[in-house]
Amino acid sequence: MSLSVAQPAGFPARLAQTLLSPWSRFGLLIVLLATAATLVLVFEPQRLITDGGIAQLSGALAVLLFAAAYGTCTTAFLPRPFLNLAAGALFGAQLGLGAALAGTAVGAGISFGMGRLLGQDALRPLLKHKLLTKADRQLSRHGFRTMLIMRLLPGIPFAGSNFTAAVSRMSWPAFLSATILGSIPNTAAYVVAGSQAGTPNSPAFMVAFGFIAVSGVGGVVFAWRKRAKMRAATARAAGVPADAATEAPQPLDAQRVAAEEEKVLAAQAA
Repeated sequence: MSLSVAQPAGFPARLAQTLLSPWSRFGLLIVLLATAATLVLVFEPQRLITDGGIAQLSGALAVLLFAAAYGTCTTAFLPRPFLNLAAGALFGAQLGLGAALAGTAVGAGISFGMGRLLGQDALRPLLKHKLLTKADRQLSRHGFRTMLIMRLLPGIPFAGSNFTAAVSRMSWPAFLSATILGSIPNTAAYVVAGSQAGTPNSPAFMVAFGFIAVSGVGGVVFAWRKRAKMRAATARAAGVPADAATEAPQPLDAQRVAAEEEKVLAAQAA
């Protein structure tokens, strides 16, 4: 009698444990993201933003609906620059900037929350590669500074950086504050460009477009200098002269430097 009672009681517990396991939750995350991306491709909800239907509503309600649609679309991997241009075209520079930043916060919060709840427990044990371990340590220990730089640099995928931060141990306040502050410059440039799209010869449009171009070049230079510094540090640890590290290495030297680079990263991860 007691055995027949214990079995039904144990099955729901085992079923719940299976459904709440890290890999089950990670599978749910993949399904949700794939579904969201498919719905965006099929129904094109961004048309609610670009067609001006939201802007016909009252100011506060329009901004709230725009922010909700903006956040949902960015979670489904729709590029933010496109939405920022739409914000400027619909609401103007000032109100458009507020709407775009609100949507940025909503989208970042959704992605970060989903990644933290559904993906972190499954993916953290897989961070065994040296580069992944170093990136996780940087985000976990210096979350605000690292995320601020990532937001300031153009070209870094928004949704990808959100989910990457979610797998780390970065705190919610650091993530959201760095996201909002770091997104202001580039978001403002795109919003102003969108608000002045009808007059491309205006000084405001030219300044905004110039800032976008300069920030893009600056991002490339920053990434190149960062890579050069890492190669130089690896070369010093391997005993290679600093000037030789900047030259194109021979195949054998490249293999040796790569091997020493793995040793340095392994020592840092230990």
